[in-house]
Amino acid sequence: MPKTPDLEKLEQSLNYQFQHAYLLKEALTHRSASSKNNERLEFLGDSILNFVIAADLFQRYPTSHEGDLSRLRASLVNKEGLFIVSKNLKLGDYLILGSGELKSGGYRRNSILADTVEAIFGAVYLDSNFETCQKLICQLYHHQLENIPDADSLKDPKTKLQELLQSRKYGLPEYKVIEILGQAHNQQFKVSCEISKLQLTTEGKASNRRKAEQQAAEKIIELVLLKFEKKSK
Repeated sequence: MPKTPDLEKLEQSLNYQFQHAYLLKEALTHRSASSKNNERLEFLGDSILNFVIAADLFQRYPTSHEGDLSRLRASLVNKEGLFIVSKNLKLGDYLILGSGELKSGGYRRNSILADTVEAIFGAVYLDSNFETCQKLICQLYHHQLENIPDADSLKDPKTKLQELLQSRKYGLPEYKVIEILGQAHNQQFKVSCEISKLQLTTEGKASNRRKAEQQAAEKIIELVLLKFEKKSK
């Protein structure tokens, strides 16, 4: 990691030249390196990114409902989507990190890279205007926007299960915490998912209740589909 990264090279990758170079430097500065870091810019960039992607999806999918649009947006503006952008920009070469983060490989950490992308969006907005920032975001997200998955495939197992049951006029499943294992800092939740009318029950086990519920729901979906298939024969 060079101490003084070549920011002109990054500007070429962004296809944007900063009028105020200090904004780009601040966007690249992690809190471990300075009190003048990118956290405020990240906050701003996150809000701009959410709006720009929402507006693009709104125009791109004129017949999609709010729930589907929300899922599509979430799949793009999450840490994974931002990390893809950071990887294309080779952003790890430009991060300004404190010695501790440098030693621990912070320039490879997905969360740091993702946050820095948002900070750059905030910096571009302050350095220019909203339209320029919007154009930059759409440019950097072009491949992801053109290859976005189907909204149904992005639904979590609990939502899929609920919609499956409602389509056959069944009531909602019941989730119960059966057991909590381990110490407070390292707990495992054991959760059941029951559909009494179909006489089906499954269990899930994960580091938090939500994940355990999702796991149990995913297991029971297969059983529900088998039940419905038998009934239709």
